[in-house]
Amino acid sequence: MKDVATENFQRIRDAYEILSDENKRQIYDIYGMEGLTSGLELGPKLNKPEEIKEQLERLRRRKEEEKLFIHTRSTGSIVANFSIPQYLDGYGIMRGYGVAICFSICTTMISLFDLEIARMGMSSEVELPVSKKNTVTVGGNLVVNGSAGTGAASTVLRHQLSSVSSIEFMATAGLRSVLGVQTSRQISPHSTATSGLAVSLRDGSINLSNAWTRQLTESCVGNIQLVLGDESSISVGWQKKDEKSSAAGEVKFGTNSFGASAHYTHRFSPKSHGRIAGRVGSSALDFEIGGGRRISEFSTVRMMYNIGIQVNCWFLSPWSVLEIRVTSCWSKLVIPVLLSTDLNALFATTAFAIPSTLYFLLQTYVVKPYYIKREKQKALEKMDDLSTQLTEARKAAKKAQKLLEPVSNRKKNGQMENDGLVVTRAMYGNRKKIRESSDVNEINDDVASQVLDVTIPLNFLVTEAGQLKLHEGIKKSGIMGFYDPCPGDPKLLVVEYTFHGRKYKAMAEDSEGLLIPQDIHQI
Repeated sequence: MKDVATENFQRIRDAYEILSDENKRQIYDIYGMEGLTSGLELGPKLNKPEEIKEQLERLRRRKEEEKLFIHTRSTGSIVANFSIPQYLDGYGIMRGYGVAICFSICTTMISLFDLEIARMGMSSEVELPVSKKNTVTVGGNLVVNGSAGTGAASTVLRHQLSSVSSIEFMATAGLRSVLGVQTSRQISPHSTATSGLAVSLRDGSINLSNAWTRQLTESCVGNIQLVLGDESSISVGWQKKDEKSSAAGEVKFGTNSFGASAHYTHRFSPKSHGRIAGRVGSSALDFEIGGGRRISEFSTVRMMYNIGIQVNCWFLSPWSVLEIRVTSCWSKLVIPVLLSTDLNALFATTAFAIPSTLYFLLQTYVVKPYYIKREKQKALEKMDDLSTQLTEARKAAKKAQKLLEPVSNRKKNGQMENDGLVVTRAMYGNRKKIRESSDVNEINDDVASQVLDVTIPLNFLVTEAGQLKLHEGIKKSGIMGFYDPCPGDPKLLVVEYTFHGRKYKAMAEDSEGLLIPQDIHQI
C-alpha cells in the first residue's frame, strides 16, 4: 500500500510540475513523457522577467530611433545644362547659354515654368523633427553661370497646433529676402484651407495667399488658390491618381499673364511609365513627351523631349530640349540638353525618335537579357543553397528518427500486443505530389525527394491509452523527426494505421490538427 501511495504521489508531483511550466506542457502535448525524460525542447527557453523587460526596452529605443530616422529627410538636386548649338559654334558644351526648363504640377497644383540662363544649379534641403510637434527644414540653392552666380538660403519652422491645424514660419536670405508665415487647417474630413503672408525685405512688398483643397472623389483632388500682391492671380487645379495612371491640370489668371497646363502619366508596368504634358499661355507655348523606368528599388531614370516657343517682348524664341533626369532616394540629377533654337519638324521628329529607338533597342537586346540572365543565375544559386539546406535537414531528421526508434518500436510492440493503435505507414511532404500518387506505398523517385517517411516519429507520439494527437496551428515540420522537404509549397500528412484489427487512413494539412483513431478514417 505504501509503494502504491508513493507512486501516486510521484505521478501527481510530476503532473503538477508539467502543468505549471508552459514550456514543459507544450513538449508533453507533442512528444509525451518520453520527450520530457529525453531532454527535448520545443524552442528557446522562456526568459526571466528582468531579461524580458530589458529586451522590450531595447526594442522601444530602437523603434524611436527608426522613427526619427524615417522622418529625417535630406533632399537635393543638381541641374547641369548643355547646349548643342553653342558647342557646334565652337564653344564649350557647358559654356554660355544652356537652357534649364522645369515644368511640373506639384501637389498644390501650382504650375512652375522657369526659363533660366544658367550653367549649373544646385539645391539641397534637410527636414529634421526636433520634437513631436515641431519640425525644422533648412535648405539652400546656388546657380552659377560663368563668373556670375547667385544663391539663397531658407529656413522653415513647422509647429503642429493640433491634429487638424499647423503653422509655419519661413525666412529666406539671398537675392530675394523674404519673411513669411502660413497656417493650415482641416476644415472638414474632405477639405483643407491654407492662408499665408509674405513680406519682402528688399522693397517691403506684401503678398497674401489663400488656398482651398477638397477631396472630390477617392482618387481626385481639386483646389483653388488666390494670391494678392505685386503679382495677383487666381488659379484652379485638379489632380487624379489611380493604380495605372495619374493626371493633373491647372488654369491660372494673373494681372499680367494667363496660362493653362496639364499632364498625363501612364504606368505600363510597376517599373516603367510614359508621360505627356503641355502648356499654353501669354508667355510660352510648349509640348513635352517622354517616359521613365525604375532601374532599382530607389532609383529611376526619365527622359523627356520638350519643344516650345518663348514669347519675349515682340520676339519669338523657339527651343528644342532633351531632358535626362536621374532620381535616387531623395536626390535627383537633371540634365537639360538644348538641341536647337529653331523649330524644324524633321529635326524635332529625329531628336525624339533616335533616343526612343535607342532606349527600346538597349532595353530589348541588352538590358532585359542581362536581367533575365542575372535572375536565372540567382535562381540557380538559390536552388543550390536550398538543396544543400534540405540535404542537411533531411540528415538531421533521419538522425532524430534513429534516436526515437527504440522507444517507438517499444510502443509499437506494446500496441500490437493489445490490438491497439499502430501506425503502419506515414508520409509527410508536398501535398500535390502525395495526392497525385494513388498509393503512398508507391512513391516514385520524383516524389521521393519532396516527401519524408514519418512512421517512426508518429509511433513515438502514440500514448499508452492508444491515441495520437497533433495540435492545430503547429506546423508538423517542427515535430522531432520531421523537416520541411518543400519550403513554400503546401504540405500534407498521410497516415495509415490499424486499430482493433481494422485498417484506417487519415490526412491532415500542415497546420491542421489530427486525432486518431476515429471511425471516419476506416477504409
